[in-house]
Amino acid sequence: MGSGSGDGRANTAATGDELTEYHLEAAIASFHAIAHHAEDTNWAQIVVFYDHLTAIRPSPVVALNRAVAIAQLEGPERGLEEIHAIADPDRLASYPFFSAALGELELRRGRHAIAREHFRAAVALARNPMERRFLEQRVSACQRAAADATG
Repeated sequence: MGSGSGDGRANTAATGDELTEYHLEAAIASFHAIAHHAEDTNWAQIVVFYDHLTAIRPSPVVALNRAVAIAQLEGPERGLEEIHAIADPDRLASYPFFSAALGELELRRGRHAIAREHFRAAVALARNPMERRFLEQRVSACQRAAADATG
């Protein structure tokens, strides 16, 4: 993958007569790929792409991803507001990254015990050993953060 801006890649991906979900997903992925760190990511543009994706192919998972992008842009409280506004959240009940997103945002708010419970729920829903290991690490991070806050 060569160097260049995410905008150029998004424009290239969007050539043709119709903007599809695949163009938008490719554009979102390109912004993630060019950012060296989460804080370098153009979250505002990613939210715009998720807005377009929501118009083309609305789903609870797209809404969750959009909420996470909003949290990165505007803070964990706004992200939680967006998550709680997701239509048909029951469809996410068995999706481990729904609980993980709640856990991550609560952890960022300093609510370690609540975050830990969300991550434990996510561990129970993990679909493979790699997900389970990652989510267990997040449970541990909550425990460390709680110990640091009291110690």
